[in-house]
This record gives sequence, C-alpha cells and structure tokens, in this order.
Amino acid sequence: MTSAPDLRAYLRTLDAETLAELLLEQADRDPRLRHELELRAVAHGTVGPVLDTLQRLLDAGTQADLTPLARRMADTGATGAELRRAIGLYARACAVHPPDPRELADWILETQLDRPGWPEINLADFAAALGDEGFTHLKAALGEAPENDATRRLTEQLAEVTGDVDTLLAILSAQPPTPATTLRIVRLLRSAGRHGEAIAHAARTVVHPREGVLALRRAEFRRHPSPDTYRALRAAAEELGRWPEEREQALSRLAEHDPAEAIPVYRLHVDELIQLKDPGGYREAAQRLRELRALHKRADRVPEFGEYLAGLVETHKRKTRLLVEVRNARIALPRVVSGRGAATMGA
Repeated sequence: MTSAPDLRAYLRTLDAETLAELLLEQADRDPRLRHELELRAVAHGTVGPVLDTLQRLLDAGTQADLTPLARRMADTGATGAELRRAIGLYARACAVHPPDPRELADWILETQLDRPGWPEINLADFAAALGDEGFTHLKAALGEAPENDATRRLTEQLAEVTGDVDTLLAILSAQPPTPATTLRIVRLLRSAGRHGEAIAHAARTVVHPREGVLALRRAEFRRHPSPDTYRALRAAAEELGRWPEEREQALSRLAEHDPAEAIPVYRLHVDELIQLKDPGGYREAAQRLRELRALHKRADRVPEFGEYLAGLVETHKRKTRLLVEVRNARIALPRVVSGRGAATMGA
C-alpha cells in the first residue's frame, strides 16, 4: 500500500507566488477562507508586501479573482502612496474580473464624495469594468448628488470617458477661460471632427503664448514621459515661474502609473538636485534616491538600482555632504573604487 505523500514537505518546496496562487484559487471557491485571508492581511499590517504580491500576480496574468483583496487593501489597509497604489491595482483586478458594475459605481461615488482626503479616482482606469450599465448608474447618481468640486470633476470625467462631446464642451465652457481650458476645448472639437468650430473658438480666445506652450509640453510629457519631454516641460514651466509645482505633479503622476518609465526621469531629477551643490539640494536628492529605489523594486529591477547607485557614488565621491545625506536617508552606500584603492563608503 502506497503511503500518503508528505504535503507539508512538498509545499515547502514551492515559491511564495505559487503558494499565493494556490491559496487564492482555493479562496475563490471558499468565501470563508477568502474573508479570513483578507482579515489576516489587514490585521497583520502587511499592506506593502500584499500589494507587491498583487502586482506580481497581475503582471503574470493570473486568472485568480484578486478584486476583493485589492479592494479591501484600498478600503481598510492602505494610506498615502500605498492607497493610491492599491486603487490602481484594484482597477487592474477589476478589468480581469469585473465586479457588479452598479456596486463598483457606488464604491467610486462613496470614496470620492464621502471620504475626505481620498485620492482622486480616474474613471478611465475603471472604464472596462463599469461598462454601459455602470456609467448609466453613475450618471444618474451624480445627477441627484449635491453639486461640488467632486461631482463636477466626476461628471467631467464621465463625459470624457463616454465620448459625450456636447456635455464635456458645456462643462469646459462654464469654467474660467484659462489657456489650458481653451486648448482642451479646441482639441476636443478637432478630435470630434468639428474643425470649423475649433478654429472659431481659437479665434475668439486670446491664449498667452507661454501658457499655451506649457499646456502643450505638459500634454507631451504625459503622453510620452522621457528625459527629453521632462526637460521641455521644465523649460516651459520655468519661464512662468511654475516649475516646482509642475515638477511635483509630473513626477507623482508618472511614479503612480508607470514605475519603469519614471526611473530615467527621476534619475535626471537627482542629477539636477546634485548640481545645485547645496545642503538642501543634497538632502532632497537623497530622498529622491529612496523613491528611485522603490521604483526599481516595483519595476522588478532591483539589481539595476545597485549599479546606478554605485556609479552615482563613484562620480560624486568627493561630495561628503551628499554621501552623509544619502546615509541619513537609510540608503546603503556601495564600495567606491578610486585611483588610490577601494574605500568603504557605507554598509
């Protein structure tokens, strides 16, 4: 008679992601197990690792339903940058396993209207999961809600995502006539094939040239983020004295949506800060290096960060204050090889 296999020994041979897949597949069939796992994840305070696992599984094309866990992380487990990341992962999970579209629409409304301090949700990220039924429900609910900044923003997004050109034009036309709004109206009319109206609107509106250039550079960076479009955005924003604000918005948006594309832009920003050659610049550069390390981890390019940091330290090894700020930011410095031999710069 063949003895039963040693399951414990076998399970210990599996990697963490395979075990996570097996657990999630079983949780799909057992609601009580799923609920227990979600409670344990939240209670243990392991939001970051849970989000890392969710992202790896989604990147690998898992067929397991991750929407309940991703939503629970957003609802009860995450804050700040982790919350924004959890929302993004929830949107991705919804695209694979769409929940009830009306319930999803209600969740979006609740987070945006009833939870102060919550990040703004981009309806386009949830478009596939909402579908016509979700959008119809959302439109009806917004029509009954008190008008405020959140409802106006969601109504504008809804019109944009669903291609409701006339509603979007009415919303934009009611806004203050800023250069950015004017450019949006002109582009919207042109994309709808209403070229005559676009020309007439542009002729009626005086757009400050530098404002127009900034709006265009901002749009170019969002479509094709790279060091070149970043430099062009910086030049346009500096002319108007708006670079610090534009920079923070550009870096934050890019880091949230595509860590791989954010890496070269963040590296360029680190170089800019170091070139300031003052304590404040060095301190901010060290903080950006921490963010760069996290971006490399999210992009699954951890070894590359070590190589980058080694090159950076070698280049700037004489900048003692910079190295002190990097250590203070809890970044381990590699060994630096100079012409006089190897010197340990940090552990």
